[in-house]
Amino acid sequence: MEPLYILIPLIPVIIIVVLLFLLFGGLRTSIFFTVKTQERVIVERFGKYRKVCEPGLNMKAPFVDTTTKPISLRVHQLEVNIETKTQDNVFVMVPVAVQYVIGENQVVDAYYRLSNPEEQIRSYVFDTVRSALSTLTLDSAFESKDDIATSVEQRLSASMAGYGFRIVNTLVTDISPDSRVRDSMNSINAAQRDRVAAQALAEADKVKRVTQAEAEAESRRLQGEGVAAQRKAIANGIAEQYEALRRVGIEQTAEQLLLMTQYFDTMQDVARNGKSNVMFMPNNPGAVGGLAEEIRNTMLATNQVKEDGLGVEHDR
Repeated sequence: MEPLYILIPLIPVIIIVVLLFLLFGGLRTSIFFTVKTQERVIVERFGKYRKVCEPGLNMKAPFVDTTTKPISLRVHQLEVNIETKTQDNVFVMVPVAVQYVIGENQVVDAYYRLSNPEEQIRSYVFDTVRSALSTLTLDSAFESKDDIATSVEQRLSASMAGYGFRIVNTLVTDISPDSRVRDSMNSINAAQRDRVAAQALAEADKVKRVTQAEAEAESRRLQGEGVAAQRKAIANGIAEQYEALRRVGIEQTAEQLLLMTQYFDTMQDVARNGKSNVMFMPNNPGAVGGLAEEIRNTMLATNQVKEDGLGVEHDR
């Protein structure tokens, strides 16, 4: 009887321990349990669905009810790398990022209807991307990245909605061909840019040459006009000097005098500005006579031009 008297005071302690174990023990034996925000927990009774527990403090029957692992309602991202072939027989690697979430009112379908939802999503992405790229060339595939992503998103949304999953977004992040194909594409682009650059340089050189030719032609025209004006001024000056000499009574030797004056002026100018130390000039009487004949003809032509000009002014 003594052992019973010893255990009687311990009975309240034992009862308290049992109650604490039932209240806050393991998930299977406890009565109370908590659920975090953006999570859901399913309670099953003998393996059969009973209810979905919301965030906060929840209750269940110990030893009878069990709870599943927390089901997250946050947005998940699944990376899928797909190797496929385009219409022009180029193998490319297409990474696709799928963002999905479990609907708050579809936790039961998401948990019970699919055993592996990520593999299911991968299968749809593989099938959709390969079907789309098989009808596109490599160049058009780069231009149709957004169209491919939209097609994948629409098909996934229609297929996964019945299983409790909502597709938030689908991104085709890149289309990467084989390294040799990529090098060839870079070479083609470089050659095209070099051709455009060569055409631009040739056009610029053409414009430069045309502009330079036009400038030279204009310079020569102005130079010719200047030389003509200079010669005309010289001829007019000689003619005026000749007329002045005739008016003062020097008529017979006027031509020789003007010739000698021009001759010596020319000699002085050549001696002053010439780069050569020696210059050969005709100084015999026959050569001087030839120069006199040329000056005479020049003066006669100048006088005729002046008379023609006066006649035109008189007619006006």
